[in-house]
Amino acid sequence: MEALRKFERAVGRLSGAFGWLAGWLCILMVAVVFIDVIARYLFDSGSIAMQEMEWHLFAAVFLLGAAYTMRENANVRVDVWYEKMSTRNKAVIDVLGTVFFVIPMCTLILYSSFDFVAYSYEVQEVSNDPGGLPYRFVFKALLPLGYFLVLIQSCAFVSRNIRLLAGDTAMPANSNTSYQKKL
Repeated sequence: MEALRKFERAVGRLSGAFGWLAGWLCILMVAVVFIDVIARYLFDSGSIAMQEMEWHLFAAVFLLGAAYTMRENANVRVDVWYEKMSTRNKAVIDVLGTVFFVIPMCTLILYSSFDFVAYSYEVQEVSNDPGGLPYRFVFKALLPLGYFLVLIQSCAFVSRNIRLLAGDTAMPANSNTSYQKKL
């Protein structure tokens, strides 16, 4: 059980670091949108590069922050019945849902994204729009990175719930305290 806790802590630290980065990217994204709106509506001077930067930053926030969201158990779910279930039943549902839905989806996207990113890198893909951003392949590389982070965070989530089902209620230091209180 200690090995599982160490794994969960290591993955939690990694997810936390990328969650921290996603938080700062969120602030940068807000600043870019603010500047773009001011430029567009006050000075009648829009920029394709600014608009593309907004899209790319939004994608980066989503891809890099998803694993952190999972770590914090803050993901969206239908809680109508889930909240009324026992801790044991919640753990079973979490394990089954993660093993049969999240992990296969992440594996499929990881598998299919490598060629997508590799091709983009080979051709040194840039924006099709005049005045757009160069180095589009850098942002595309976030796709496999983001889904890899979700995949390993999913494995840590399954590990935590398997330990819970086995009777080990000790949570790693960086796990969500609200989840811990529900035990």
